[in-house]
Amino acid sequence: MTEYDYEELGLVAGLEIHQQLDTATKLFCDCPTTIREPEESERSFTRYLHPTKSELGEIDEAALEESMVDREFEYLAYDTTCLVEEDDEPPHRVDREAMETTLEIAQLLDMSVVDQVNVMRKIVVDGSNTTGFQRSMMVANDGAIETSAGPVGIEDMLLEEESCQRIEETDDGVRFSLDRLGIPLVEIGTKPDIRSPEQAREAAERIGMLLRSTGKVKRGLGTIRQDVNVSIEEGARIELKGVQSLDDIDDLVRNEVRRQVELLDIAEELAERDAAIGEPQDVTEVFEDTDSGVIEGALSSGGEVQGLLLSGFDGLVGREIQPDRRLGTELSDHAKRHGAGGIFHTDELPAYGVTEAEVEALRDAVGAGPEDAVAIVADDPETAELAIDAVAERAETALKGVPEETRDANEDATSRYLRPLPGAARMYPETDVPPVEPDVTEVETPELLTEKVDRYEREFDLGSGLAEQVAYGQRWPLFEALVAGEGVDPTLAAGTLESTLTELRRDDVPVGNLTDEHLKGAILLVDGGDVPREGIEDLLTALAENPSLTAEEAVEQEGLGGVDESEVRDAVAEVVERHEEQVAEEGMGAFSALMGECMGALRGKADGDTVSDVLRSEIQKRA
Repeated sequence: MTEYDYEELGLVAGLEIHQQLDTATKLFCDCPTTIREPEESERSFTRYLHPTKSELGEIDEAALEESMVDREFEYLAYDTTCLVEEDDEPPHRVDREAMETTLEIAQLLDMSVVDQVNVMRKIVVDGSNTTGFQRSMMVANDGAIETSAGPVGIEDMLLEEESCQRIEETDDGVRFSLDRLGIPLVEIGTKPDIRSPEQAREAAERIGMLLRSTGKVKRGLGTIRQDVNVSIEEGARIELKGVQSLDDIDDLVRNEVRRQVELLDIAEELAERDAAIGEPQDVTEVFEDTDSGVIEGALSSGGEVQGLLLSGFDGLVGREIQPDRRLGTELSDHAKRHGAGGIFHTDELPAYGVTEAEVEALRDAVGAGPEDAVAIVADDPETAELAIDAVAERAETALKGVPEETRDANEDATSRYLRPLPGAARMYPETDVPPVEPDVTEVETPELLTEKVDRYEREFDLGSGLAEQVAYGQRWPLFEALVAGEGVDPTLAAGTLESTLTELRRDDVPVGNLTDEHLKGAILLVDGGDVPREGIEDLLTALAENPSLTAEEAVEQEGLGGVDESEVRDAVAEVVERHEEQVAEEGMGAFSALMGECMGALRGKADGDTVSDVLRSEIQKRA
């Protein structure tokens, strides 16, 4: 990956961290914050969404472009969703638990809390909200975090409702699920203080650690998303949306810097060539007898081929600007946003069934010279015309350099065009929810995870690795409840919650079925001596495979209760007798091999130390 002098380029970056809160109910209703499977939905309904004007009579550009694609949105409803999510009932008051957690986060970020929290509506017409807008409120501003490269300011923190979960594309539009809609979400925006890819990742990791320190945020895939704003001095501000993994942030910033550098170089060369964009024209006749499957498929369905002369663009449309992405890919992204499958261009033709003769005929049809390129779109007439106009518009911006826009983060740390940058016209007041005056007097600042690690080592005598695993894991609240509240041995609790569950997961045991009650019950039984430590894996496996059981019921069903010493001695003696010749020859050398067989015979019903002592005694008798 190309490395740049980011200071010389004038790199400026900022983050927007979106984190779901682990509250009992949603932000504006009493529905649980439970994610469901689409198959569990009880019914569905459809909507069409259109942008509305702000109080100043303006329409947001991003919302307007989104509405140009005519799509039907289908929503799956459940017995855990209500009329608020469906926009058939007014929102309730702001969830108190969500507000309290947000205030805790504000303290960790050293932010100033506003005197009055007012709910606003943010226009969103991509189908992710049934209302056509997202409810959002600013709770705090003016904070800071520390990084090794210096402080990064926190501009503001908003409390918002999460959007619908996108399920799949349909023939008519998009299918969404209402289960996620309305889950409380904080959006934390940094100031543009970040100056390198490494600092961007470090800042995101720091904010993530502070959020998890509350013990009140959801964990797992999709519960936290990062947006990254990136620009260089001669480039433009780009908002990169939907970064799922912290590991991708530095590479995403590097790739965006490369994209902007390459686009600036392309613009400079286009200027030297006196490049220009022609008018779209119908070139269907060129492809009447084509062997290209894509083009022939469009024409056989009554479609057409629209062509666009890109004067001076020869060799530049195919120029790579990010790994496996070219200027032509950028043009194609815009065509796809208007319903087309993509574009072909002369930097990559002949290919895809398009012949050399057809390329020459295409060039002649639009009057292209040796330094010119041509882009084509094949689709139904309306889509083809919309798409080629979008390609022409994007090609025009290539003459100027880097267009400001919102881009979607790809899994390979590249990005693709999503929509124009949103403006202030997308926000207007929410009149259905009264303001909230936050009370910070009783809000306690949570212990940082880094501080928790030190305390676990000091107070509970855990090794540094295990202490860090527990503190940064999802179940530290349960660990503390067991150790501080129930007096459980810390090593037993920590080892079970981290090492044992990890081993069971690797063995394909469905540990996701285990609740805190399952884990607490199992650990208490082992700590109290009712179940040997060696039986914990069998007990948890039984609970995971049949989560309707309690820990006590699973012990009885699986026969995992402890056995007395006489039963241990009988089981060990039987094993030793079966291997009498080996014991006579090897003496204590046979111990290791027989120990495993003895433990297997007892199926975790006896403590390992007890079995070991009895086995040694039996071997000594016969050696």
